[in-house]
Amino acid sequence: MTNQIKTSYRTLPGVITNILRESILAGELSGGVQLKQEELATKFGVSMSALREALKSLEAEGLVRFYPNRGAVVTELSAVEAQEIFDIRLFLELGALELAIPNLTKTVLAEADAILKRADEEINSNRSSELNWQFHEILYRSANRPKLLSLIQNLHNNVERYMRLYLTTLHYQTKSQEEHYALLDACTRGNIKGAQKVLRKHMADASSNLTEYLS
Repeated sequence: MTNQIKTSYRTLPGVITNILRESILAGELSGGVQLKQEELATKFGVSMSALREALKSLEAEGLVRFYPNRGAVVTELSAVEAQEIFDIRLFLELGALELAIPNLTKTVLAEADAILKRADEEINSNRSSELNWQFHEILYRSANRPKLLSLIQNLHNNVERYMRLYLTTLHYQTKSQEEHYALLDACTRGNIKGAQKVLRKHMADASSNLTEYLS
């Protein structure tokens, strides 16, 4: 994490939120870790109010929880919670796909294909995970439902830190990429039902393997 953030006060809480979120997703701040606010404010060189605003944003995303006498703590995810998150994601992402596919342009499809090709060459698990989200995001963005996309992203972030560990330890990346290409093919053909079928399997595989990993 950076020691000093040089930006305007107006954007400061958002910058801190982004840095802390990435530290959580990358596993640098693991579940159960107490976020000592005074230390973090000093580390970033910011006010306590700016730091608290950032932590409140992370709380809304489900990555941080506040406890009496402990303050802000990075949340831990159980297998049951992971399963529920995947169940909710599936409902939302199936809907996003249905709304998005009629609006997908050649440019968007080409960008999605380029993301997958970059992921084929990527060996860094954190970067692979980022590319995974970018692929799904670029497809869902064509649904033109920003609130829906925000909900999906928040749920994605809740399991993302565990998925990064999972991808590196269980070597799921190759299988995931095969499913991504199948999803892109269905989207390119405008096959909504086919794309949803691929997504159901993609999410089910990830969910079952991750919940087993967390059990």
